[in-house]
Amino acid sequence: MWPLDPSQKEVLRFAVRCRVLTLMLQVLTRFLGSSTPIVYWFPAHLLQDQEPLLRSLETVPWKPLAGDSPPGQKVPRNSIMGLLYNWKTCSLVTQCILGYFLTYWLLGLLLHCNFLPWT
Repeated sequence: MWPLDPSQKEVLRFAVRCRVLTLMLQVLTRFLGSSTPIVYWFPAHLLQDQEPLLRSLETVPWKPLAGDSPPGQKVPRNSIMGLLYNWKTCSLVTQCILGYFLTYWLLGLLLHCNFLPWT
């Protein structure tokens, strides 16, 4: 190999270590996110336990009553959309979980579209 002064060797070592660490983190997050359902089960469990809006959906089945909803407001069929429509009445745990997943989705969308690394 060509002769390097000590400062260039330090920079090269630092760059190699940073690259290896970045690759390991990206691979680990991809494996954990795609093959481990516990990452999604735990927030779902917290949402079912902590959110009164979801508990009321469990006990009362959804019925499409268009006459009961105010004019111009949609009745959500998806429980997550119902939570997003009623954001201010949700518990703090629900707001944190929904905020985390929405932020992750939005950052992934923006960074992936711009060809930046995102896992």
